[in-house]
Amino acid sequence: MITITNFEHPQLTIKNWQVVTNESWCVLGKNGSGKQYLDQLLTGDLSPESVASLSLPSADKVGMVSFESQQAVYEHELKMDCSDYTHANDIGTKAKDFLPADKHNDALITELGLSHRLESGYRQLSTGEGRKLLMLQAIFNGVELLVCDNPFDSLDEASCIALSSALENIAKSGINVLLMLNNRQDIPSWCNKVAFIERGQFEVLGKLENDETKRQLDALLAPVPDDVSWPTNMQELCDYPHPYLVKLNKGKVQYQGVSVFEDLDVSIKPLQHTLITGGNGSGKSTLMQLITGDCPQCYSNDLHVLGFKRGSGESIWELKKDMGIVSAELHRQYRVNGDLLSVVLSGFYDSIGLYQQAEQDKIAIAQQWLNKIGMLAHQHSSFRSLSYGEQRLALIARALVKSPYLLILDEPTQGLDELNRHRVLNFLEHLAEQKHSTMLLVSHRKDEHLPIFQQHIKL
Repeated sequence: MITITNFEHPQLTIKNWQVVTNESWCVLGKNGSGKQYLDQLLTGDLSPESVASLSLPSADKVGMVSFESQQAVYEHELKMDCSDYTHANDIGTKAKDFLPADKHNDALITELGLSHRLESGYRQLSTGEGRKLLMLQAIFNGVELLVCDNPFDSLDEASCIALSSALENIAKSGINVLLMLNNRQDIPSWCNKVAFIERGQFEVLGKLENDETKRQLDALLAPVPDDVSWPTNMQELCDYPHPYLVKLNKGKVQYQGVSVFEDLDVSIKPLQHTLITGGNGSGKSTLMQLITGDCPQCYSNDLHVLGFKRGSGESIWELKKDMGIVSAELHRQYRVNGDLLSVVLSGFYDSIGLYQQAEQDKIAIAQQWLNKIGMLAHQHSSFRSLSYGEQRLALIARALVKSPYLLILDEPTQGLDELNRHRVLNFLEHLAEQKHSTMLLVSHRKDEHLPIFQQHIKL
């Protein structure tokens, strides 16, 4: 299936790697470790400067499912959107049209929980649903190697179990499954072997259950002391003039007659950090979009945000100037060209892209945050050239840069390796100590249910 010996490229080195038929592998690596170059090698987009032996499946027999491949489909769907011309809502390509017509009743669609979504447009799918759809497309197209980049991100616990079971069955059917993961907690028990990639150096570790493999992973993923000082714009929230940051009475959202939630009461007081959980499709992201104003139905609800009654003549900019937002939707929308520093600076202006000259004090604060997330050396690198996890770290810095009253974090650690996940969770605990921002966190991961959260809303 795969044989690579002494592969040399400026971005990737592999001494010896063999994958035989019916073998499942996990490649673990930190953000920016070079996993994307391994992806490019497997799809035929990366050629060696030198190699002793190289045997790979043909490119048309490799299915690549990653955040980058999802983003490419999403951007294509946006380009094809005819809503502005037809004055009707264009849902784009339906999920069923990604699949062969003779497979629409295949049991695997049901096993992956997509049977009820086949008539939905791709842009209407959640991140996790879109990922599973592209997996199905690859499988039904007859791939021999299925490469899945962090497939369990953004899925609830039940969906993770179901997806893991489906991938195990796919592996048993004769398709080689290769998982690219950031967190060792996500490695399924059925995965045969583990490799690690760090700074482009690929190393085979062995079987996960081996003590030596575990010891090597512990050493490779040992926490790095954080001795970088905190940015200087952190302040306390003093004498906030309103009793609630968010107040929703009998909240209701529905689309095409189908209710997302109804009779939902939410109240969040200053510094009442709130955790929001629930299964996929329960309405967590919709609730966040209702609060941020990105869901138009905010105007038909009895909703107060940051002292404003929604629909009373306030502008979206009056609200967002006191908000910091991290979400998969924002990440999908952040498609403009620009360097990393500009992305972080755009948080001061609530814009996607930077369209004005930033003041020197704001530049200094943005650089402090880049230093805090370990990316100051990349401040002039193109945002879109970074890995997905590195982009997500930058968007977290963008949300934090203005020290907002209300910090809305919709699965902020999606795409982050375990070291950066713990770094972000430490950020949240530090913010709680600073008593400035009030945090709303949507998370599926139980290890992110921190003691700082005084309120837990289950949808």
